[in-house]
Amino acid sequence: MAFVESPVQLLNVLEWAHNHPAPSTATPLTLVVLPPHDPMTRGQLRRMAELARDEGITVRWQEARDGAVGVLGGLLSLSRRLSRAGTLVIGDPFSRYVQLLLALTPARAERRITVVDDGTATMEFVSQLARGERFVRWHRRGMRGGARGLLFAPVSRRARRRLTPRPDGSRPMEVFSSMPVEAPENVAVTANEFAWTRARFGPPRLTKGADLVGTSLVETGVVDTERYLEAVASLARAYGATRYFAHRRESSEKLQQVSAATGLEIVRPDLPLELVARRGPVGRTILSFPSTVVHTLPLALAGTAVTVAVCDVDPAWLTRTASPRAEGFLAAVTDTARGVRKLPSTTPPPSQNAQA
Repeated sequence: MAFVESPVQLLNVLEWAHNHPAPSTATPLTLVVLPPHDPMTRGQLRRMAELARDEGITVRWQEARDGAVGVLGGLLSLSRRLSRAGTLVIGDPFSRYVQLLLALTPARAERRITVVDDGTATMEFVSQLARGERFVRWHRRGMRGGARGLLFAPVSRRARRRLTPRPDGSRPMEVFSSMPVEAPENVAVTANEFAWTRARFGPPRLTKGADLVGTSLVETGVVDTERYLEAVASLARAYGATRYFAHRRESSEKLQQVSAATGLEIVRPDLPLELVARRGPVGRTILSFPSTVVHTLPLALAGTAVTVAVCDVDPAWLTRTASPRAEGFLAAVTDTARGVRKLPSTTPPPSQNAQA
């Protein structure tokens, strides 16, 4: 069984299944989609679910956020199914729903567990797993998570034990990732090279201009809105960008501000950007701030003439409430990216800094 909550997680389950072809006698993979409420993510998940069905995967759409009764019923049903599964594939180990499932399901020493990429969060998950720390997303400020975090702590600890491989080699665990991660003891890391994506789509037709990739750094409270808009405008002018590929979590209000400040055409992709870029058309240069795509796009676009360029986030752009880990984590995302062009941060002139 596989559990996903985002289009990128679902894409990486498809890549994992392509990389790990099952024997003809194996039970077919069942993919459980746990959709959030926002319409853009749900739309992309439905499109990705169609691709999964085309690959012969059984897809189960499970509403996991529709009231306590519905959540409890879904958990009990899924935990019974999971108890029989010999392989568990997880897209988001930070998910409280998935952690509840792990806590409710009896441990099986012979069950294989794989964690597929959930973007840059995978880097944080692997490092926290290696240090035996509580699982906390990198952009969250503090470690406790308030009263709800305290109440959930016993469940989280039990789930973490389920995700920790045993020293004797039982309960084997794998991380399937395109991110630069170092394997903790008794954890196997398999490289995700986007072989399924390259085989299924493209190569793309290239346009003359540049494309700019949006991020949710403003929505997650990491980067100041005005500084972000200034940086986007500066990049667009410097590199002749014409289109802005919106992140699925970007708000409509912010995208209107981006359009007004830059004149860029706002594109809301209907699939993960790796597939959109591979299908084309796409610019010869793709500009991005530190994010997952600076690691995944060079792999998905291997063999094409597209250049992926990453612009550093200046520490001055960070909000006062940003996590203390944010600056170092974003720098690591940039520094470890392979096959990309590194760009300096586009800091606004002093007069603009003073106004900000």
